[in-house]
Amino acid sequence: MSATPPLTPGRPWPLGAHVDAQGVNFAVFSAHATSVDLCLYGDDGREERQRLPLPARSGDVWHGHLAGAAAGAVYAYRAHGPWQPQLGHRFDADRHLLDPYAREIVGQFDWDAPRLTVPKARVVHDRFDWQGDAPPRRPWSDTVLYEVHVRGFSKLHPGVPEAQRGTFAGLASDAALAHFRQLGITALSLLPVQHFLDEQRLVRMGLRNYWGYNTLGFFCLQPRYGIGGRDGRELRDEFRHMVRRLHAAGIEVILDVVYNHSAETDEAGPTLSWRGLDNASYYLLRPEDASLYENHTGCGNTFNLAHPRVLQMVVDSLRFWVQEMHVDGFRFDLAAALGRRGPQGFDRHAAFFACLAQDPVLTGVKLIAEPWDIGPGGYQLGQFPAGWPEWNDRFRDTARAFWLGHAATRGDFARRLCGSSERFRTPGRLATDSLNYVVSHDGFTLRDLVSYDQRHNLANGEHNRDGPAYNLSWNCGIEGDTDDAEVLQRRGHLQRALLATVLLAQGTPMLAAGDELGHGQQGNNNPYCQDNPTTWIDWSRADTRLLDFCAALVALRRALLPLGPQWYDDARSSDGRDGLRWLRPDGRELQGADWHGPHARAFALHIGKPGRCTTPLLLLVNAEAQPVRFRLPPGTWKLLLDSAQAQVDATGLPAPSAENDLPARSLGLLKLQQPG
Repeated sequence: MSATPPLTPGRPWPLGAHVDAQGVNFAVFSAHATSVDLCLYGDDGREERQRLPLPARSGDVWHGHLAGAAAGAVYAYRAHGPWQPQLGHRFDADRHLLDPYAREIVGQFDWDAPRLTVPKARVVHDRFDWQGDAPPRRPWSDTVLYEVHVRGFSKLHPGVPEAQRGTFAGLASDAALAHFRQLGITALSLLPVQHFLDEQRLVRMGLRNYWGYNTLGFFCLQPRYGIGGRDGRELRDEFRHMVRRLHAAGIEVILDVVYNHSAETDEAGPTLSWRGLDNASYYLLRPEDASLYENHTGCGNTFNLAHPRVLQMVVDSLRFWVQEMHVDGFRFDLAAALGRRGPQGFDRHAAFFACLAQDPVLTGVKLIAEPWDIGPGGYQLGQFPAGWPEWNDRFRDTARAFWLGHAATRGDFARRLCGSSERFRTPGRLATDSLNYVVSHDGFTLRDLVSYDQRHNLANGEHNRDGPAYNLSWNCGIEGDTDDAEVLQRRGHLQRALLATVLLAQGTPMLAAGDELGHGQQGNNNPYCQDNPTTWIDWSRADTRLLDFCAALVALRRALLPLGPQWYDDARSSDGRDGLRWLRPDGRELQGADWHGPHARAFALHIGKPGRCTTPLLLLVNAEAQPVRFRLPPGTWKLLLDSAQAQVDATGLPAPSAENDLPARSLGLLKLQQPG
């Protein structure tokens, strides 16, 4: 091997490894290192061939330029400095460290040889012909999210070419696009696709991390989602082709991102990157003992986004995915951790939110918060800045409780139907900031929600102690699968009622992939480690009737938007044309105790001014175990939705009489055809 020319100072920006006309510039942050070495390797990243001290330091950035180097070079760092865990410093110059800005990761980490198998970075310099691709930029009022796992969606899909099943290409295959169009969703919310590691415990058990909330590379894709385990440029291009095809179909791509913690876990975890480069800067450490990590995430550590360089890493990563990969937005896992300011706790004015609000690249994309973490004061539903829709677990829990027989009142349910205004109606916020869901990847599927009273998680290897023990579920009389016709009918009614609740309510609806097909997971409500048919959608067992119903519901929402994006006030005119009127089944208005009775679960909502309908609508709700007779307001009404019969028709079904019997556990939606 010919001698490598010495490094010249180069420049301290941008961070990472970047190709120019003369070679490659390397820049890495460390405020507390005494020196940093650039290590060069062979193509497989196993043999260190050269170690070169970075010759320059500008502030807290170490940098150097390597003349003649090019894309494809494999590298890592060694950081020199004090080993003083009690002060937060964990430098060890014998360890290779992955560049936090790595654009491509080389090598497989082995838990049996953690020091020897730390993944390395490869210098990347590629371009992609986007062929005029443009983001759909759907307004929130038109958005219907579909949370989906890249692998699980198409792994068993017979219409997807076998080589593409479980991949980015499979998610943009003709069969997948046909399903998305049929269903009518407008955005895919992908579970994590950034490069992540399998936890040691899972590897020992022969399992692996399926969900992907254990990130190692914030600028890299997970190779297992590429055709044949692709890596490098082929993998990036496969992802870009997916985005381009989805955009052409009018579908946005939103990434679930995990910037709250890293794969280095707690103080006993592996040193892979951030810990060895500058542990005291990257992580929140305990004030009383800096050898320990603040664990606001439940994953062993918490990134310190109050530090400007840590914040810069996150923002640079977000810009990368928008500018170079054309994604349309992000869902931030445990987003309360991103707004923490040390001992001050969560602050909606934290630097993270301010930085994104003023960023010219990020200000126009969709930003979604999971509005909690597990640290002190970690539950922050409704406290995020304007323009940040938040996963609304109050909607989830109330809808489940109301329909499945747990403690809930008409008042509770009414608040969820109307955008959870007690949480979200603050200056600058719209009702669309309430992101409504009944099911997500985390918990029972919709089918399992009405099929199991208890979790069945033994396959996870934690003695059925993992996952929530209290799910607000109901097995409808029999635990698990059954051929009992009465139980199956009851489950069908409830699945349709829950779907209708999500899609008709005020706010932004989200569906979990497979729920429209009757997908089940054998009662496992925490299948984070089940990369197998437990979680993969079984298309051969798809409930096509439920799919048709769900698609018709989405279309009905799109046509009418029964409860619009603007907040409603109480009715201001005698016919309620300007607002909402809440009615008992006998036609009288709900008052006082009517709202708070624990057993009465039937009511009507007169919507005087729907979002996209020129005449009033009437929503009938019956979550009781028996049919309920409703007296309709004066006028001639058309029936648009009967969830009990799985009937949806935006033009109107045969008009009911002045009194309408609504079956148990169902909803009806009516349109005023002629005033009385």
